[in-house]
Amino acid sequence: MIILDESQTRQYLPWSGLIDALRAIFREGCEMPVRHHHDMAVPGEEDATLLLMPAWVPGKYLGIKLATVFPGNATRGLPAVFGNYVLSSGQSGQLLALIDGGELTARRTAAASALASSYLARRDAKELLIVGTGRLAINLAQAHATVRDLTRINVWGRNIAKADALCEELGALGLNAHPVDNLAEAAGRADIISCCTLATDPVILGDWLKPGCHLDLVGGFKPSMRETDDRAIGRASVFVDTLAGATKEAGDITQPIEQGVLSTDDIKADLYSLSRGQHEGRISNDEITLFKSVGAACEDLAGAILAFESAKKTNP
Repeated sequence: MIILDESQTRQYLPWSGLIDALRAIFREGCEMPVRHHHDMAVPGEEDATLLLMPAWVPGKYLGIKLATVFPGNATRGLPAVFGNYVLSSGQSGQLLALIDGGELTARRTAAASALASSYLARRDAKELLIVGTGRLAINLAQAHATVRDLTRINVWGRNIAKADALCEELGALGLNAHPVDNLAEAAGRADIISCCTLATDPVILGDWLKPGCHLDLVGGFKPSMRETDDRAIGRASVFVDTLAGATKEAGDITQPIEQGVLSTDDIKADLYSLSRGQHEGRISNDEITLFKSVGAACEDLAGAILAFESAKKTNP
């Protein structure tokens, strides 16, 4: 059995390879039951969430992720998300690997956004705005920079010190990153906006978006959570990671549907259709595109297989 800690998981999940692995699993498919989603009370704080996410490729691999999301961890200096991933043989059930679930989740989430961006962002997109300063933020910046030739990354966060620190980290990685304090102005300039917050009320408004902008919504994973408003939904061509997941769990999708602003027929495509060439993605330079993800077990499985097979080659 192989055990991969956080740094090893990061090592074996390079951005280009991971994006390609996600594209392949969405194109080829896998078995993916509905995930278990449980709210857990935390006295004196916002509820936490327990997620159990199984998936398998028949006869090849079986995997399950156990993840927790504790919003209150921000006050403890801890990541909001913790988890572990168990990868087993899909032929015998034998345990093959135990993989750091937090790092796997952060990287596959960002890779899914980059995969969507490869179809939906303008090819000449140069300026990215990251909204949020948590663990996902640095991953999203790197992943988007893998599929588009970005010349500037702006970072906005409620805590300016965290935005400054994130820009320093991105600078050390060779990315031109700058903190911003005027969110509306930065959003109005951006070619790509990637939101990774735990907001329950919109932080990005549709009236701010310029023609040709691509809006990537990552943070919300409950019907009660929203990162953008109905105006953005109405102006944009809407895409999702999976129809089943987004229309059940994403407040940025479920609330507009409930209010009659959006219908399921209005959703242009998911990552299955995009990866299989069943929808071309962006169709004009002035089109505003919006991608909403809630995460899918197939993404975790694709990343876990890549990490396991890469580690096995390195340490046969």
